[in-house]
Amino acid sequence: MSAEQGKTVSPSTAPKFGRLDADMGDVDVALGRAREHLLTLQHPDGHWCGELEADSMLEADYIFLHTLLESGDPGRLQRAFTEMMRYQNDDGSWSIYPGGPGNISLSVKCYFSAKLMGLTADEPRMAKCREWILAHGGVIECNTFTKMYLCALGQYDYDAVPAIPPEIVLFPNWFYFNIYEISSWSRSILVPLAIMYAKKPFKKIQPEQGIDELYVGGRANSILRLRRDRKKLFSWRNFFIVIDRIMHWSEAVHLRPLRKLAIKRAEKWMLDRLEMTDGLGAIYPAMMNAIIALRCLGYSEDDPQVIRARDEFEKLGIEQPATEDMPEPTFRMQPCMSPVWDTAQAVYALGEAGLPADDPRMVKAADWLLSKEVRQKGDWAVKVPNVEPGGWYFEYNNEFYPDTDDTAQVLMALSKVTNPRERLQIQVAERAIDWEFAMQCKNGGWGSFDKDNTKMIFQYIPFADHNAMLDPPTVDITGRMLEMLAAYGYNQSDKRVQKAIQFILSEQEPDGSWFGRWGVNYIYGTFLVLRGLEAIGFDPLEPQVQQAAEWVRMVQNPDGGWGETCGSYDDPNLRGSGVSTPSQTAWALLALLAAGDDRSDSIAKGIRWLLTHQRPDGNWDESMGAGPTRQNIITGTGFPRVFYLSYDMYRLYFPLLALTTYKKAMERAA
Repeated sequence: MSAEQGKTVSPSTAPKFGRLDADMGDVDVALGRAREHLLTLQHPDGHWCGELEADSMLEADYIFLHTLLESGDPGRLQRAFTEMMRYQNDDGSWSIYPGGPGNISLSVKCYFSAKLMGLTADEPRMAKCREWILAHGGVIECNTFTKMYLCALGQYDYDAVPAIPPEIVLFPNWFYFNIYEISSWSRSILVPLAIMYAKKPFKKIQPEQGIDELYVGGRANSILRLRRDRKKLFSWRNFFIVIDRIMHWSEAVHLRPLRKLAIKRAEKWMLDRLEMTDGLGAIYPAMMNAIIALRCLGYSEDDPQVIRARDEFEKLGIEQPATEDMPEPTFRMQPCMSPVWDTAQAVYALGEAGLPADDPRMVKAADWLLSKEVRQKGDWAVKVPNVEPGGWYFEYNNEFYPDTDDTAQVLMALSKVTNPRERLQIQVAERAIDWEFAMQCKNGGWGSFDKDNTKMIFQYIPFADHNAMLDPPTVDITGRMLEMLAAYGYNQSDKRVQKAIQFILSEQEPDGSWFGRWGVNYIYGTFLVLRGLEAIGFDPLEPQVQQAAEWVRMVQNPDGGWGETCGSYDDPNLRGSGVSTPSQTAWALLALLAAGDDRSDSIAKGIRWLLTHQRPDGNWDESMGAGPTRQNIITGTGFPRVFYLSYDMYRLYFPLLALTTYKKAMERAA
């Protein structure tokens, strides 16, 4: 390397030619600002919790819920309507991520909610939306969850919705088709939805609020065509469709000998899981469905169960006062809250960034995390019965649903803290690691909430069109697991570690990247895999690692940053393609550094991108648009192709970690 290439420069004095290495003094300044800003966001009890944003479905469903139950604050509903309408696309549709194509289910929900709030069909925004919906097949193209909600207000036929019989809760755990063979989130959504299907709630609305105009060729003809649409003589999907029609026939003739028992069992299942939690599953759809299911079961408005379920649901709301950029106040809903996740990420990043392990703020955060340890068996124990409870969940309280990813990140965070209660912290960590190993899947990887949740046949069930029926092992969680295990002294001599490595290597894409299930997308998956492999001692010169690093360098944007659109879940050709963001730039840099690359132009340009885009307060901006149309860019994943998330703090603690890792690499190379 030439002398010119090895010279470091500050952003203000960077040459037009040659390397673009940042001055380490500038890196230190940026690190200091980011670290201090992150510390200002810590709550008095020690935890962090950034806002979690999703799409306009949450506000549309909020309006639907309160319309159905004749409840809600009118002012808040109006503010939710204002929030929903500001995200309408120019073509009239709504998208599930900023800059994405219109989504039929979301657009129908928003159109209907707008009518419920008083907009008429001939209003220009509504006419444009209606035109878009009809051009994309109309109401019958919506997913099952949307159709169920439409049924409750008389805008779709229960007989035309895929059957969700409550009898599914009666299947024994050893039976192939039991509720513990579907993902935990689908389980918590579907059980109350099955109660709704059995009870068939209905509220009559005003004729002008209806959406018959959204059916291509009229409502009756559209639903008739849907029932006749059978393209193949035999397929698993058509097999389940036949079963579905049989169940509908039994509904029509009231041939349901086990219905009363099934509803009682579903009710008990739901009530049990409303305990020790911030609402059923502590996630928006399940919480909303539980409220409706309770009312369907006859629970009154003033019943403690209903009051508590409503209170937990409303806690997800955020009131936004009017500002110069946003002249009208709005109200938005979060899909859930992320305090355990944000706290674990923040503590780990701060520990890596040099905050002393015995700093009172670190100890307070560790104590808060320790207070959230799971000590009761949940749904996971159906498949893993003989292990002591341990681990952590994502939200403030969700005792039935700890997950392997949060648990791994919390353990990494605790490894950065010297706690006066050292013995307790060690015992908790040992329990959690034992639990993690018990949750390892047969193929060596880890899923999120359950073990070996991989029966692909479930994706063909008619009501499984939300694309999230399963919780299979993923490389992103497995990569984080390897990094955590390395922090606690495990290495490649452990057979369980070897199996995890083989799983990861078997999942590598031909171009060298890895798919990211819980973050957008291949950049996220590749970053976590390479971090895990590096930590566990996998040789960085192995071709799998170097091919991955080359892929990361190849997808770098001309401005020096990295970004990837949620569209890469629909079209793999878009992998690594998107506007540069702080979080994804940080992931890419962390991936390259984990692969042993600390001197390439890609690294230098990426670090400079982070430095030049940092705000004076130490944070970074991760949004697009301005004023009323401003939206946070999505870099988190709920359900690929269906539901995405924006984590408010990703743009802070991941760049902090990337700059810290770069600084350490430079110090080692000096």
